[in-house]
Amino acid sequence: MRAAIYARYSSENQRDASVEDQIRLCNERIKREGWTLVGTYTDRAVSGASALRPDYQKLLQDIRAGRTDIVVAEALDRISRDQEHVAGFYKQLTFEGVKIITLAEGDVSELHVGLKGTMNALFLKDLAAKTHRGLRGRVEDGRSGGGLCFGYSVKKEFDSRGEPVRGGREINAAEAKVVNEIFSAFANGESPLAIAKRLNRSGVAGPLGKPWGPSTIYGNWRRGTGILNNELYLGRIIWNRLRYLKDPSTGKRVSKLNARSEWIIKENPELQIVSQELWDRAKVRQSTIRTRIETNAGVRSERARRGTYLFSGMIRCGVCGGGFIMANTIHYGCNNARTKGTCSNKLSIRRDQLEAAVLHGLKNRLMRPDLLKEFVAEYHRELNRLRDEADAGRQAQLRELQKVDSDIRAIIESVKAGFRTDAMREELESLEAQKLALKANLKVKVDPVRLHPNLATVYQDKIEQLHAALNDETTRVEASTILRQLVEEIRLVPEGGQLRIHLTGALAQLLVLAQNKKPGLRETGLQVTMVAGAGFEPTTFRL
Repeated sequence: MRAAIYARYSSENQRDASVEDQIRLCNERIKREGWTLVGTYTDRAVSGASALRPDYQKLLQDIRAGRTDIVVAEALDRISRDQEHVAGFYKQLTFEGVKIITLAEGDVSELHVGLKGTMNALFLKDLAAKTHRGLRGRVEDGRSGGGLCFGYSVKKEFDSRGEPVRGGREINAAEAKVVNEIFSAFANGESPLAIAKRLNRSGVAGPLGKPWGPSTIYGNWRRGTGILNNELYLGRIIWNRLRYLKDPSTGKRVSKLNARSEWIIKENPELQIVSQELWDRAKVRQSTIRTRIETNAGVRSERARRGTYLFSGMIRCGVCGGGFIMANTIHYGCNNARTKGTCSNKLSIRRDQLEAAVLHGLKNRLMRPDLLKEFVAEYHRELNRLRDEADAGRQAQLRELQKVDSDIRAIIESVKAGFRTDAMREELESLEAQKLALKANLKVKVDPVRLHPNLATVYQDKIEQLHAALNDETTRVEASTILRQLVEEIRLVPEGGQLRIHLTGALAQLLVLAQNKKPGLRETGLQVTMVAGAGFEPTTFRL
């Protein structure tokens, strides 16, 4: 039997040796069983709540390729703490005929998936609640409940037992001087852009050692972000202003503003850097700017600053990786080159030319009917595989449910016949719990999405309609939202004195599938950048 080991630890604060300990214990089990080790997969300092782990994904690829018969881990929560991911992992391995063996649970079954998945989810929720409670206690004592912000250093303190007391902060004199300079310059009429450029030219490092930018200084007054909105500079600690949730569709953390009644506010005069008079002067100017923007634009000031063009926020510089912004009313230019002076990419591109080139690429290059037809065929094959996998897992669960029902009936018949023991009662309770878990799993049934057989023709029509909608002011916003689902990123790379456009997005998956069938696919001006083993991951093509 071929066995693969998976090991993981979740936090940078945990020991890196934790993974080595897991591997050693799993190796001992493999040797005792006489199995053959064919691979070791490790993810270090990665949360088990996310499936976006490099070696976890590589393990799945190797399982689909038939390279292993058994996956060995220390416990099921090392594989994942997310109920959906655990169930999906188990279904995938069941379909491939691969067993999961853990040192804690043994031979993993549907019962473990149901119960342990629920327990792991509850553990994460309980851990978050305890962490939140601990941080609040720290803030109530006048200490920091968050990270280290610009202007302060960590104050090392220890209790009577020699244990570190966390959350202590003290003023960093050099950075505090910069904070006062920023407030004074802004209050005296200098713009955040001019301040950022001047600081970068002077070699003054910004927060986390990064270059200064206008948004770093101005921030968002509602959320309390940015130098000009940080009330800690007044000696006032504000905690729980924001809460962070994980978007289930992307796995990324998203911040949400809490109601003001939920904020925890504590005064700590020892941490005051900016005088009340200077703070008030800066706030008066900030309020004046905000009122003028909201009056003229008719929207909140922070929204007024958001891009209104078709690809705003999606364009990146191919040199520094920073964003491209409207340098004037016509051209896009690198933000870092123009506002920070930290990038050498001084080239610009007309907005209308960029939009036309991207739409042309989507309509005339990427949407070739032969590529789309190949995609449809491949997609239907994948759907059939998923249906077969789901059916196999469901049939296995139904058989397990029948067996559990049979065992329950046998115990009931024994009780009727007069045989009653504590062991029988415990076994009956265990079987009932297993039955409930199986029934809950069987209720969940997701039908794969079916594609229209004439997708190539249909999609060509949709692209034509999309192009027309983008030129119609009444439908431009909705059409732009649809287009943003197709294109993930536009990267502008300087080549020969011009900017070459590289697109990354979900539509590039069609080229991946087509190129698997036609290795020689190549067009003038269109280069496909393949990602090894990426499967359905977004890839890049060049205009």
